[in-house]
Amino acid sequence: MRAEIENSLFAGMRHEQEREGPPEGFPPLPMIPVGRYTDPRFLELERIHLWRRSWLYAMHSDELPKPGSFRMWRKTGAPIIVVRGKDDRIRAFYNACAHRGAPLVENEAGHTQGFFCRYHGWTYDLSGRLIAVREKRDFPGLDMGCKGLKEIRCERLGNWVFINEDRDAPPLLDSLGPIPRHFDNLQLETLRFIGSKSFDIACNVKVLLDAFLETYHLKSIHPQTVDRFLDSRGTFNVLWPNGHSLMATPHRRAEWRDPGAVGMPEIASAERIYAHQNLSYNVYPNLVTPISSTGIPFCLFWPKSAREMTVEVHWFAPEAAQDHELWPTRMANFERILEEDTQFAPRIQESVESGGFEGLVLSYQERRIYHWHEELDRRIGAAVPEDLRVKPLLAPWVEAA
Repeated sequence: MRAEIENSLFAGMRHEQEREGPPEGFPPLPMIPVGRYTDPRFLELERIHLWRRSWLYAMHSDELPKPGSFRMWRKTGAPIIVVRGKDDRIRAFYNACAHRGAPLVENEAGHTQGFFCRYHGWTYDLSGRLIAVREKRDFPGLDMGCKGLKEIRCERLGNWVFINEDRDAPPLLDSLGPIPRHFDNLQLETLRFIGSKSFDIACNVKVLLDAFLETYHLKSIHPQTVDRFLDSRGTFNVLWPNGHSLMATPHRRAEWRDPGAVGMPEIASAERIYAHQNLSYNVYPNLVTPISSTGIPFCLFWPKSAREMTVEVHWFAPEAAQDHELWPTRMANFERILEEDTQFAPRIQESVESGGFEGLVLSYQERRIYHWHEELDRRIGAAVPEDLRVKPLLAPWVEAA
């Protein structure tokens, strides 16, 4: 992060604390139709055009510690093998033999020298190349070089591994816009995987994700936790292309530090803003990360069905902090806050399906939610039903990448 970016964020938070209303010319945001959360037509379009065509966080490279290490990944509904090859490159493949579609991997994680189909014996190496076919004499003209495993786009930001099933998608780093520049001094290549947990919630995935794109709810939902140290009136939002955004919220007291992290090793090169304020990034569509110089949580929001979702929390930190004694306490504190955020989600889901709710009425401070939905419509395109579209209004308020 360049100094001028950091200074602009500090200035933005001060301006937010002092303003009397939205900036001149900012448009009133139309209601977001409730059908975008409930209508099967829309949710199917979302599944195809968003979840199957976006860069999605899969895992940290520490979770594939040596050549031959693999893990199964199923977040989009397709069974996908993520494996570290003998050349140390991490690749992703559909878990389907090119012969008749049988699975090659049956365990959720493990180590292998290659992939063997137990149905008919076809064998593949770690790079997905077909290397052996049983009774090859009965396949005259078979071009084994064209029958390898179907590979999926798999790229990295530091040691974070992302997957995209869209073969024509722009490269990961291009799609992230300014986000990698913000992370310049976080020493991403040295961050280690600490641990993770997941929680199933009875609501549409967007119901809960919305809560992590604004701070308007802090006084009501977090009066004894987050609201005690964050000043929601000073929240400064930055909108970026491709749906990404940033939410910078000042500490109520400049000297405040997370008591659960005091004494933990820090990323020495991290900008001071990461220690002194709260910066929460939304890597579109479903990754929210409030960066700290002592540890970085990734909150991932995954759909399971129209009314069910899973939230995962993954933690990363400098190597010196990997076995620190404060981690259990720190992670438990974060989970307590997460429980506050999720407590109403199932009842909100009931309400949005009740017929008594027409749609989301958003304030200026909640514009990240509207920005998120605008990007979704861009990705779906003309197939969005007319009655469920959101009017594109925020382009003049989106910062260039």
